[in-house]
Amino acid sequence: MKKSLLIFTSLVSIAAATVAYAEGDQKAPRKQEWSFDGVFGKVDKQAAQRGFQVYKEVCSACHSLNRVAFRQLTDLGFSESEVKVLASSYQVTDGPNDAGDMFQRPGKPQDTFVPPHANEQAARAANNGAYPPDFSLLFKARHDGANYIYSLLTGYASPPPEVKLADGQYYNPYIAGGRLAMPPPLTDGAVTYADGTTASVDQMSRDVVNFMQWAAEPEMDARKEMGIKVMLFLAIFTVFMYLAKRNLWNKLH
Repeated sequence: MKKSLLIFTSLVSIAAATVAYAEGDQKAPRKQEWSFDGVFGKVDKQAAQRGFQVYKEVCSACHSLNRVAFRQLTDLGFSESEVKVLASSYQVTDGPNDAGDMFQRPGKPQDTFVPPHANEQAARAANNGAYPPDFSLLFKARHDGANYIYSLLTGYASPPPEVKLADGQYYNPYIAGGRLAMPPPLTDGAVTYADGTTASVDQMSRDVVNFMQWAAEPEMDARKEMGIKVMLFLAIFTVFMYLAKRNLWNKLH
């Protein structure tokens, strides 16, 4: 009796899980190789620079980058003069001044990126009711972030017959339900890379992922380097302690 009840409960659980998956039917992200993966992984700075260009020229029209300051771009290889020129191309709200008023001024390297919309309501109004997430931590906010974002950006397709799209919706099998309000953001040749790299949708998607990884974890290289040093120190320390223990016990015997 107990065994039958256990089997029945298991079948119900499996059925419920199957229904839940069907309701949010989505493909698993396609696995890719990334330079930043693993203990010894590092930021591909050239790819991240290209990804920043894609963000600036395409993605920044909708997505903010609230947690990144202009001066941090020097970590990707941009010069201080390039950062100053970039920052000054933005108008930053500052103040209040002596009269108690807020005012606009050119951006400075210590400023963070200026969002494309004044507030959430304005962002939703400009994007068919959808609220574009901030780019700063989006990489870490999604499970298997790198592969998920890459698959989503390259996964737009025509919907199968059973999927009905409302006005302003697009089909993408890598998101729950297959429907989203964001139109395909990338098209071949959408940007012109300074280093001559062909700006295909696949290439731009990879570059954006590299930039988003850096934006979410700008300290990753330093953290991994420190971790490796600590592990080497502990390994050497363990060997010395073992030899000292062995020498001490040999004298006692």
